[in-house]
Amino acid sequence: MGQLHKRYLNASGHNNKIFGCGGCHTHLSTYNDIISKQFQGQTGRAYLFSKVVNISEGPCEERSMTTGLHVVRDVFCLTCGRTLGWTYVHAYEESQRYKEGKYILEKLLLTDIPDEED
Repeated sequence: MGQLHKRYLNASGHNNKIFGCGGCHTHLSTYNDIISKQFQGQTGRAYLFSKVVNISEGPCEERSMTTGLHVVRDVFCLTCGRTLGWTYVHAYEESQRYKEGKYILEKLLLTDIPDEED
């Protein structure tokens, strides 16, 4: 197996912070990448992110959700393998297509990472 190439994020900027994996603290995304905090996951509140790093994705599967039928992939921490949420591959409802290519990360599975520059 090849080497893992992890990305480290910088939280520079007003009102920004880094979110990491709750299991191993691997950097995942920043506060500025949150599109919405109004989502629900299996463990409670979840955030919709525009971009996420240091993850792997499972196979595509159709899932019926409160907003309709979607094709999704579960997402996992690249370092420890912990399930973190999912990514939207396809939304069948036109009104839900804004989610395609975006990521849901469950709040309880994340941790805040202090910025090295603070």
